Amino acid sequence: MESPVIAPLPASVFPDFPSGHAFAPVGESLLNPLLTAPAADPWIVRHDGVWYSLQAVARRLELRSACRLADLGRAEPVIIWHAAPRGGCSRNLWAPELHRLEGRWFIYLAADDGRNENHRMWVLEGDTPFGPWHNRGKLDTGGWAIDGSVMEEGGNRYFVWSGWPGRRNGQQNLYIARMLDPWTLAGPRILLTEPREPWERMALPLCEGPQWLRRGGKTFLVYSASGSWTPDYCLGMLVNDDGDLLNPLSWAKHGPVFQKTEQVWGVGHCCFAHDPMAGDLLFYHAKTEQTHGWDDRNVRVQPFGWSADGLPHFGTPVEIVTPRPSMAETPLFSP
Repeated sequence: MESPVIAPLPASVFPDFPSGHAFAPVGESLLNPLLTAPAADPWIVRHDGVWYSLQAVARRLELRSACRLADLGRAEPVIIWHAAPRGGCSRNLWAPELHRLEGRWFIYLAADDGRNENHRMWVLEGDTPFGPWHNRGKLDTGGWAIDGSVMEEGGNRYFVWSGWPGRRNGQQNLYIARMLDPWTLAGPRILLTEPREPWERMALPLCEGPQWLRRGGKTFLVYSASGSWTPDYCLGMLVNDDGDLLNPLSWAKHGPVFQKTEQVWGVGHCCFAHDPMAGDLLFYHAKTEQTHGWDDRNVRVQPFGWSADGLPHFGTPVEIVTPRPSMAETPLFSP
């Protein structure tokens, strides 16, 4: 067992956060890692008092649920969907997200037919978080696409994702489009940002895993940068304070805003939650080895706060330590 540490609402219904101390005790002990390796690309939401964690495992989707966040990692996963034997949504399932929109449940996931160049974003619709699920088809993203996420703001719904600028691998940008409905984009993709900073270009010029935050009239898009298989994977952030989400010039880049330390490596692909007692929470995956690869990643969680200028402050990634017996019942908070 690894260290006790503290530990989302769907981005589409993400509330404005109240201000407060990010590291207040929560009255329950959470252990990091929340999900042991191999586990990556966390998507963790809370609905009607129940926590859900969605993961892609091989050619299926698995869902954990628990009333307490501390119990989520120990919950038995339930297989809620199997990929078809063949076709465009049959192989290489990546980074699924579970959203409640218009009174229904939707899963957005990247998949292909076994060829990476055919990766696209697909939409599943269901009655409950456990299904049954109906495949609504793929979104028209104008090319290769992964890591799609949804947000509603100002009466509009937006989809943001990571894509290639052309037909060949070698660079991943962030794109955005307004949505007509949960399974249809309203128009062609709009380029939000390219990986031009040095911290976005380690091993591969790459921006992916975009996630929304809102607070105080500002919209934040927190994303992952550099090669996901490397210790240099990190988080960057785009900030928009005029509400024009489709205008690339309205976004200012900051970063890195969360990065490796001497003890923690490969931190990225985050999601967020607000817990009434724990405050604002950052979920992310990290590597347990400094060598290149994906199989050593686990899912972790820690609280975060806000700076005086209204920006999220994520601090540094929590180090995993071997717990003492007395630590098992005592939450440990690290800024």
